[in-house]
Parts: sequence; C-alpha cells; structure tokens
Amino acid sequence: MSLEDVHVETTASPRDQDGFMKGVKDCVPTLLGYLSIGLAAGVVQKTAGLSIAEIALMSLILYAGSAQFIAAGMIAASSSPTAIIITILFVNMRHLLLSAALSPYFRHLSPLRNILVGSLLTDETFGVAINQTAKKNQINETWMHGLNVTAYLNWFLANIAGALLAQWISDPEKFGLEFALPAMFIGILVLSIIGRGKIKRDVAVAVIAVVIAVASSFVLSSSMGIIVATIIASTIGMVVEKWR
Repeated sequence: MSLEDVHVETTASPRDQDGFMKGVKDCVPTLLGYLSIGLAAGVVQKTAGLSIAEIALMSLILYAGSAQFIAAGMIAASSSPTAIIITILFVNMRHLLLSAALSPYFRHLSPLRNILVGSLLTDETFGVAINQTAKKNQINETWMHGLNVTAYLNWFLANIAGALLAQWISDPEKFGLEFALPAMFIGILVLSIIGRGKIKRDVAVAVIAVVIAVASSFVLSSSMGIIVATIIASTIGMVVEKWR
C-alpha cells in the first residue's frame, strides 16, 4: 500500500464515522427526553379531545412539542382555528433562527436537500448538531439525517404511547405534565452551556434575554416578547463572541 492510499484512507475515515448510524447513536442521549415529553404530549392531546389518529397526524406533520402542547390547550379551550394557526406560527418562528445558525454548514447542498435537512430540525437535534460543530467544525449531511430521523420516529411513537396511556390519566396537570417540555429545554440549555465552556458569556446572554423578554411583554404579547428577546440576545452574544 502506498503512502497516497494511506492518506486517502485516513482522510476518509472521519467522514465514514459521521454517517447515518453515527447520527442515530448521537441521538440516543436525547431519546429519553423525547420519550418523556412525547408521552406527556400524547396524554395532554388525548385529554383535550383529540383522537389517536389526530394525535398521530399532528406529531408527524406539525412535529413540534411546544406547538402541540399549545394547540392541545387551545383546542380544549375551544379557540378558533385561525387563532391556533397564528399562535403556532409565532411559536415556531424560532426555527428560522435554528435553521439560519446551521445553514452555513449546508451551503453546498441543493435547495431540496437543504429542505430535507431542515424540515426535521428541532430544538434538541439543533443542540446536538451545534455541539458537533464545536467538536469538529463541520456537519455531515448523512449524519444529520440519522440524527433527525431517529428523533422524528421516537417522537411519533412516544405521542402514540402517551395517547394510549391517557385513558388512565384524566388530569395531566395533577402530575405536572405541562412542565415536562420546559424542563427538558432547561436541561438541554444547561448541557449546551457546559459543553461550550463559555459559562460567563452564555449566562450573561441568558440574563439579557430574560430582561428583554420581561420588558417587551409590557408592550407586546408574551410570544412576541420571547421572539424579540431571542433575536436581540442571540445577536448580542454573536457580536461579542466574534469581537473576542
């Protein structure tokens, strides 16, 4: 074997290691969170009056934990379809920020392949992907598909399981299931901050976001306040990080 062959094998090895199955494996640590939140979402949606078929379609098409919790609550409160759609639209606008943050790593892909990557992106898979960039400064498309598809299927199955479990749980609030999603987000945030190793800067940005969200809530709705706080605080954090 020539030195050139050795070099080719060496450079190809990391790419092979970041294939579909590696993405599946890297998703495993988040599966417990998906399972618990999915179970809670299934229970809440079922007690809101949705059928198992409707819950299955919502988990496959909408595929957004926070939006599904909100939709279930608004359906239970007999809100209008227009109000539900607009609220979900605003809540899910954060995905524009998530996709924008990862877009530089997939600029070489065609628009269709970019859509396939971004359509299954969630807060959790985004967190795993960002940690991946911190370690390797790149993201493999096939690895991303393994990560996304694993999370997607697990979320669907967890929602169905929760819907079936709901027949024994008539009052989800009694067990605090509505706080399951915020609890998981807090866990992801803490792990991400620790993994980055820039705790002081990240905490400062988080405090700025909270202050802006509270201040803007006096003028805007709570949902819009969160969006505004996210945009401003993340921009400040990016500028500070690039400056240093």
